[in-house]
Amino acid sequence: MQQKTASRTALATAYMRAAHQLLDPPPRVLEDPTAVAVLGPGAEQSIKESAARSQTPEGRALRAHMVLRSRFAEDRLAAAVGRGVTQYVILGAGFDTFAVRQPAWARNLRILEVDHAGTQQLKRSHLAAAGLAVPPNAGFATIDFERESLRDGLLRQGIEPAQRTFFSWLGVTMYLREDAIDAVLRSVAEFPAGSEIVLTFASASNTPQGVAERAAEAGEPWLSFFEPQEMHDKLRGAGFTSVELLTPLVAKSRYFYAPSSLPTPVRTTIVAAVR
Repeated sequence: MQQKTASRTALATAYMRAAHQLLDPPPRVLEDPTAVAVLGPGAEQSIKESAARSQTPEGRALRAHMVLRSRFAEDRLAAAVGRGVTQYVILGAGFDTFAVRQPAWARNLRILEVDHAGTQQLKRSHLAAAGLAVPPNAGFATIDFERESLRDGLLRQGIEPAQRTFFSWLGVTMYLREDAIDAVLRSVAEFPAGSEIVLTFASASNTPQGVAERAAEAGEPWLSFFEPQEMHDKLRGAGFTSVELLTPLVAKSRYFYAPSSLPTPVRTTIVAAVR
C-alpha cells in the first residue's frame, strides 16, 4: 500500500462497523454513533443500497468479527485505565473513532493514532466535514513498522516510556513479516508492568475463504499467519506475563447473547496480553 493512499481494507473495515449501526438492531456489540460520519458523504446511502450483500451469512460473520475486536479492545482499555494506564496507542488506527466518541473515563488518556499518512488524511477530512473535532488529548503519527523502531517513533511523538500504556493493534499483523511483528511486540513489552496490548492475527487453518485473496487484490497481501497457540507462545516469549485468547465460547457469553445478535465468530484470532 502506498503511504499517500488510504488503505482500502481499512475503509472496508470501517464500512462494516458503520453497517453494524445501520443494519443490526440493538443491543449492538459496538455502539458507535460516529461510524457513518467518518466515512464521508454518501456512506449511509451506499451501505443501505448494498444491504443485501452485507446480510449474507458471509457478510454477517465478517461484520461480527470486525465489531467484536473493537469492542473487546475498548473493554480491555477501560479495565486497564482502572489499574493506572495513562496512554492509549492505536497501531494501524485506520478509521477507528474511539477518540471522537471517547467516554468520560478516557478523557485523561493521551491517545495516539498511528497509521499511513494517506489513511489519516482522508479520515481527518471526513471528520472535519462532519463537524467532529479531534479532542485535545488525541493526536496522529505515521510510523512504518518495517523501517522504524516503534519505540523510536513513539518517543518522537512524546509518548512517555515510563508510563503504563495500552496498545490496540487490530487487523495489522497479517500484513507484516514476522520479524516486524516481533519487533513491535518487543517494543510494547518494554513499557512498565501493567501495560497491555490487544491484537488480532490470521490463522492459516481457519481463515474465511476469499478474505486474504480480496486483500491481495486490493494491493494489501497477507504475509503472516499464526495458530492460536503459536501467538500465545510468541507473546509469552516477548515478555508478557498474562495472555488471554478470546475464544468463541467466551465471545458468545459476553457479546453475542441476544437473540437478534450477529453470529458468534468461530475463530480464535483476538488476543490480549499484559506486561
